[in-house]
Amino acid sequence: MLSPDSIAQIDYEIAKYPVNQRQSAVMSALRIAQVEKGWLSTETMDFVADYLGMPAIAVYEVATFYNMYNTAPLGRHKITLCTNISCALMGAPEIAEHLKEKLGCGFGETSEDNRFTLKEGECMGACGDAPLCMINNHRMEGFLTPEKVDSILEELK
Repeated sequence: MLSPDSIAQIDYEIAKYPVNQRQSAVMSALRIAQVEKGWLSTETMDFVADYLGMPAIAVYEVATFYNMYNTAPLGRHKITLCTNISCALMGAPEIAEHLKEKLGCGFGETSEDNRFTLKEGECMGACGDAPLCMINNHRMEGFLTPEKVDSILEELK
């Protein structure tokens, strides 16, 4: 189900915990699986559950609770815009409208060319940089303006 390299990475994460606490590596295992597969299918989550020796429902709960996990296929780039209070006060609603217009899709949707999926996100813990977004769960961009958004979209094309 997962490559030997991904299994080795998961084993590395498991080794950080006591022997009888393999399930503590669930978040890392899901991240590793998602990097390899692009998203987390039921089959992938079942594999992670079996590998960690935990109930599948417990893995589903983690994967559906955190917005960094994708349980459906996405566009090539996922842009998650923070819309919580600090970002909202600093212009996130205007940035959201700009993104929707530029991408031709709303929150929870993928652009027609399959390049971008736009998501609405909860607080990302960098309120001083508001408004901000995460790109592909790994890159944070703050102090967003329509011009900066345009530059980021152009770079990602």
